[in-house]
Amino acid sequence: MMIWIMPGCSVQKKIKRADRKFAIGEYYTAGDIYKQCYSRLSTKKDRELKGYVAYRQGECYRLINNQRATNAYNNALRCKYQLKDSTVYLHFAQALQYQGKYKDAIKNYELYLEKHPDNYVAQAGKYACGKIDEWKKQGSRYKTSEAKEFNQKRTSNFAPMFIGSNTDALMFTSNRQEKQKGGTKKLKRPSNVTGQQLFQLYQTRKNAAGEWEDIVLAEGLYGEQGGEGDQKNDSTEEKGGKTNAEMGVCSFSRDGRMMLFTYSKPINGKDLGAKIYSSERASGEWSEAQEVKLFADSSITVGHPALNSTGDTLYFVSDAPRGVGGKDIWFAELEGDEWINPQPLGAGINTTADEMYPYVHEDGTLYFSSNGQPGYGGLDIFKATRDTTYKDSVVWVIFNMGAPFNGIGDDFGITFAGNTQNGFFSSNKGDKKGFDKIYQFWLPEMEFIAEGTVRDEQGEPIADAKLRIVGSDGTNSRVNARRDGTYKIKLNKEVKYVMLATARGYLNAKEQWDTKGLKDSKTYTLDFALSPISRPVKMENIFYEFGRWELTQASEKEMEGLIKLLNDNPNITIELSAHTDMKGNEEFNQELSQKRAQACCDYLIKKGIEKERLTPVGYGKSKPVVADKALNKQYPFIPVDQALDEEFILKLKSDQQEICNQINRRTEFKVIKTTYKLY
Repeated sequence: MMIWIMPGCSVQKKIKRADRKFAIGEYYTAGDIYKQCYSRLSTKKDRELKGYVAYRQGECYRLINNQRATNAYNNALRCKYQLKDSTVYLHFAQALQYQGKYKDAIKNYELYLEKHPDNYVAQAGKYACGKIDEWKKQGSRYKTSEAKEFNQKRTSNFAPMFIGSNTDALMFTSNRQEKQKGGTKKLKRPSNVTGQQLFQLYQTRKNAAGEWEDIVLAEGLYGEQGGEGDQKNDSTEEKGGKTNAEMGVCSFSRDGRMMLFTYSKPINGKDLGAKIYSSERASGEWSEAQEVKLFADSSITVGHPALNSTGDTLYFVSDAPRGVGGKDIWFAELEGDEWINPQPLGAGINTTADEMYPYVHEDGTLYFSSNGQPGYGGLDIFKATRDTTYKDSVVWVIFNMGAPFNGIGDDFGITFAGNTQNGFFSSNKGDKKGFDKIYQFWLPEMEFIAEGTVRDEQGEPIADAKLRIVGSDGTNSRVNARRDGTYKIKLNKEVKYVMLATARGYLNAKEQWDTKGLKDSKTYTLDFALSPISRPVKMENIFYEFGRWELTQASEKEMEGLIKLLNDNPNITIELSAHTDMKGNEEFNQELSQKRAQACCDYLIKKGIEKERLTPVGYGKSKPVVADKALNKQYPFIPVDQALDEEFILKLKSDQQEICNQINRRTEFKVIKTTYKLY
């Protein structure tokens, strides 16, 4: 217990009063009182006390997510409060991380770790701040958007929960204003904890059109409200008026007939902390709520109930002894009508910070929020599964859900629609005043697509092309390309595929790939260029040493493509020809072109192509190119059907002559037979 020499009686009383408010969790009220006291203390005379007041002010603001927490902690450090309690560094770092000021947060985590090197929360915070940029780059298949139908301006709406297995009915916590007769709004008493209006449970359901209907108070839980005292802003401790109870964070049995929820109501001016209550549904309304006894000590605070799918295990949040620290997640087992043997969750889940808002998916996965595990700042949503390799103890594997669920601010209160990966969660991300909103999320079905175009060697679409696709899962189907040569085929996951593109008058082309191990949707773009059977096909990227016949390394890709074509069409034989331009001696050009054609054949033979399928021919300059529409489009000065012979070339400008000579210098292949080894 700290004892201070007080600068004045009135300030002394105010600080004691603020301390009492802080002790019972009325952080909003306590923070306001600390703020008043701080301005009345002298930095020189009362530095130590002023540092304490600034620190407690920062604690109040941090616990209610007020952005002014960082200023208060800064003031505490100026007053050297860290000499009394280095925890100011830890909580200052957490407040900075909450605001996305990661570099400054790291500095304060490091200052705290100098004295507490084994503190897990500080280690996790520092680690997370250093990984944020990397995490932001990681993708996610989940999609999210604000569920605007549940949110109301300048109010908080959070912790949505489906009413049992019925995904057409939903309940959530909100402090929205209730409309009264005449259109006026009834002002509810603001909370001493958060400074916001008190929270209550609201419910809604879908109509026949699949739209969520009007949002109303949960039927039966709320009777006639108290008198004028309910509307006063002063606490009952001072005014003796009546109060409104706060309700929130609920959970349901699978059949939706039994509800557990968090309930808090000051009695005789004393805040006895939150409790868990239960209510059963009958005739469309909820029955009078009854307290769920979890601890013999009635002063222990419990809340945030979460039932598993079988209804025999209750997860909840408590600051009870035997926990790790802060708010921890506990569980109890059902025996008859009683919940027995409450225990904190095993190592790995709880930290000395806060773990809250548990939820159990139908598949057994535990989801919760924590500001002590490595995260973006504030509360992040985590999922936890049991490591079954440990037989004698419970070990959890924890995973941060990442974006788009988590970000700067608090992300919490997740719920799933049955056994799906769709549902709702709550967050105050992006809200300058820290109001919570409900968001919807969904996991799109993974889709695998093969699409592309079948064209000829000149780039023109082949309208009557056909595609045959064979898969390791037994798939064997045929698809016709559209008139523009395009196609689109849906694929299955974890399958090896072979696709063959064919068209009358063209050689086949084949592609192989698989969809194994994919964690996201993927579209494969597979374009086919079919070579004609009836006319020569120019090989675009075949290069030789200058004035010689050796292939350069730059020719390898084109040659490998020809090997693939020959393997895709095992019954063809080809003539592989080389051509020169009009320059030089005719005899030399003839010999050079023959050796170049032979060099290409030798490459193919070395790679496993049978010699009998290849006929090398050197044409020298005897077969100049005859221009087609594609060549005319590329070089308009060359007319369609014009042979690029010496007579034509010599009439051109020097730069155009060089273009024509370059076109004539080429390597081609054409199909000779399509029946090799068929008979």
